[in-house]
Amino acid sequence: MKKILLVFGTRPEAIKMAPLVKEFQKYPQHFQPLVCVTGQHREMLDQVLALFKIIPEYDLNIMKPGQDLYDITSRVLLGMKEVLANSTPDMVLVHGDTTTSMAASLAAFYQRIDIGHVEAGLRTNDIYSPWPEEINRQLTGRLAKFHFAPTKLSKENLQKEGVLESFISVTGNTVIDALYNIIEMMKNDDETSTEVEKLIESVGYLNIKGENRKRVLITGHRRENFGEGFLNICQAIKQLLLKYPQVDFIYPMHLNPNVRKPIKEVFKEATPKNVYFIEPLDYLPFVYLLNKSDIVLTDSGGIQEEAPGLGKPVLVMRNTTERPEALAAGTVKLVGTDIEKIIYEVSKLIENEEYYTQMSKAQNPYGDGKACQRIVSFIGKRIVGNDKN
Repeated sequence: MKKILLVFGTRPEAIKMAPLVKEFQKYPQHFQPLVCVTGQHREMLDQVLALFKIIPEYDLNIMKPGQDLYDITSRVLLGMKEVLANSTPDMVLVHGDTTTSMAASLAAFYQRIDIGHVEAGLRTNDIYSPWPEEINRQLTGRLAKFHFAPTKLSKENLQKEGVLESFISVTGNTVIDALYNIIEMMKNDDETSTEVEKLIESVGYLNIKGENRKRVLITGHRRENFGEGFLNICQAIKQLLLKYPQVDFIYPMHLNPNVRKPIKEVFKEATPKNVYFIEPLDYLPFVYLLNKSDIVLTDSGGIQEEAPGLGKPVLVMRNTTERPEALAAGTVKLVGTDIEKIIYEVSKLIENEEYYTQMSKAQNPYGDGKACQRIVSFIGKRIVGNDKN
């Protein structure tokens, strides 16, 4: 039996790693999956763990008030030293582009433990965009032995950097596995759906049951947008909601004060009735709201994969994306934080039915919901010696 230590610390990581934990648990004769969380996002992380019924074997609980990247890196690195010594895993699996993943990979490297990188090979090749995510994933990629690339383009990025093809597996993205699992669960459970609707209403969005209104779902949290970027985003939203009073604009506000401050500055006067600034949602109600929305306006990475899986056009408020496959497929479009560009593209999606259909019907390049099966199968063949699927 092989010990597989899965390490993650943020909500997006937890969402994408949870179905992989569950997949490993199907094969107790071959794998002993162990979970270590760092607590880089404490409350939001715990929500996902509870949803997927995952109890971590190790919890570094690094979250401290006012922590910065120095604090996160050093606490994860030192915390992982003891975890790795106690757990003695055969492989460490990390995800994506977080500081948790980079520091955990470095800790595993120091103990000469093989590292598997889930969602490997994404690149903008600009180390400051997104920051610090781009350098986190590049450093993790250099330390990893096995690379689970979501797309062929991600695989090509890795090969250009000298990674041998035999150490790369194109799997699709595990976030689609998680998304489809949650949608299926709610589809088959009316009681859960009703509870989710009540929860969304309780945080301030009262029109979740109204089917006759279009909805624009907005999310934002990127460091590179702090300051002027978020002020521009808020100005664009303000103009759009006045232009389209028949459309609901829903903005679950990230907890970071740098995200909330511009909202207060721009909307200090009376807030129009068709904009809803609500508290952050757990993953389950967020997916429900995403599925009920028509357009997504975001600076997030993961939503660029999730929303197209549900047929939702995505406008990305960034100047670069490490997910160019979505651009090529036509499921997302870059708008940056330019006020006029945001207004133009949202208006076009609201008013031009043909344009909307073209984006919403484009094929999602990020997978079919079987990424976790492929990852476990690959690891089974490489370190156990037989195919698990």
